[in-house]
Amino acid sequence: MKILLDTNIIIHREASKVVNTDIGILFNWLDKLKHSKYIHPLTIEELNRNKDPKTVETMNIKIGSYNLIKNIAPLSDDVKQICNRVDTTTNDKNDTIILNEVFSERVDILISEDKKIHTKASLLGISSRVFKIEQYLEKITAENPDLVNYKVLAVKKVDFAQVKIKDPFFDSFREDYNGFDKWYNKKADEIAYVCYHNDVLSAFLYIKVENETESYSDIVPVFKKKKRLKIGTFKVTSNGFKIGERFLKIIFDNAFQYNVDEIYATIFDKRPEQLRFIELLEEWGFTLHGVKTTENGDEEVYTKNFGRNQEINLQNPKLTFPFLSKESPVFIVPIYPEYHTELFPDSILRTESPINFTENEPHRNALSKVYISRSYERNLNPGDLIVFYRTGGIYHGVATTIGVVESILDNISDENSFLSACRKRSVFTDKQLSEHWNYNNRSRPFIVNFIYALSLPKRPNLKWLNVNGIIPDIRDMPRGFRQISREDFLRIMQYSFKK
Repeated sequence: MKILLDTNIIIHREASKVVNTDIGILFNWLDKLKHSKYIHPLTIEELNRNKDPKTVETMNIKIGSYNLIKNIAPLSDDVKQICNRVDTTTNDKNDTIILNEVFSERVDILISEDKKIHTKASLLGISSRVFKIEQYLEKITAENPDLVNYKVLAVKKVDFAQVKIKDPFFDSFREDYNGFDKWYNKKADEIAYVCYHNDVLSAFLYIKVENETESYSDIVPVFKKKKRLKIGTFKVTSNGFKIGERFLKIIFDNAFQYNVDEIYATIFDKRPEQLRFIELLEEWGFTLHGVKTTENGDEEVYTKNFGRNQEINLQNPKLTFPFLSKESPVFIVPIYPEYHTELFPDSILRTESPINFTENEPHRNALSKVYISRSYERNLNPGDLIVFYRTGGIYHGVATTIGVVESILDNISDENSFLSACRKRSVFTDKQLSEHWNYNNRSRPFIVNFIYALSLPKRPNLKWLNVNGIIPDIRDMPRGFRQISREDFLRIMQYSFKK
């Protein structure tokens, strides 16, 4: 497979100083899969414009290990027409020429961190072949489970003192914040959330509750008095395991537990992982509030309203997640035991061993997930609620989890499109997905993209659901999505959260 690497990838890979640790993981995978790494002549031109002749000489030696595109594809009229609406600078136009290699099918995939390239790829309908590093790692991790080294521990709660402060993982913090080590040592007994990949620290989260008396004089506009949850430290190395979303789940759970009014984060926007964090925040409803100015420089301040009475965004539930609509239709749907805890690790049953679910996989960590169905009932809409029922009989079958619909993909054109839409967030292997697709040619499956909202603390079993009229006839169990009344849903919630 021909993989074209954008200039920003090459610069980070061959720089004398490592500024993006994700690059090493990416190249390790490219080598493992024996993919051919290509660069564009425009990349060489850009590298040669560096003002330091020694840097240019070193770069030219290093890029000799890449395949060079010898014959540049003629710029397609479609590409010209669409990209002219986006391009404003010479660099934009050069990026279009690089993107054109994918459109013209001279290469299979382009990997780039450039936002405009991804915008143009979407407009051209080739976004399925243009990836950011994190997206590509998700793809190859899902497609090649046998090649993944799963010496990965799930997110763990530890004291600061249990994590080595001299770990290179923290070098970027030391560069950005004067006195970072001193600050870190003061936190020795406080809680952090961490994840290790092959015994190497790959993710770290620290959150802090602040009350109404907190001073925010260094933030403009100044915060109003509220109880807040601060995302104090957040860094995730790209590895394809969706740890960022797993961290968001922890953040939202803590925000509920401490009954805060708002969540906020302050962050610089100069490193790849920082830009990725900002994108994640914006995707899940955080908005730019203002600027925090300290001796370290200006940081952007992002906030998310956590007020209980806010209006729910039904078309894009992520923006107001984890709050759910009080009016949306509710559906109950079965999920088999062998898939249940794979998809919902927080909904593990007491009869299951947590040891079997410690390794990180994208579908376990992701908040956005996939459910595949052949249900006759397909009239679901964004914002609708789903009660997932783990099958198991009259006493062992239980309702465990609530989800909220993001979107429905029906009338899928072919098997490849089906696999592509499922594989990142589904519990199934490609082989199992193919079997689902080909099981009945007259009734193809459809896909429900949904958000994993919450696990029910007390799980009503089938007997309770039957006695309370939610599943009135146990001989007529839901085989797909079945709508239940809002009153039935409230009964389930009241039973589950009753102390």
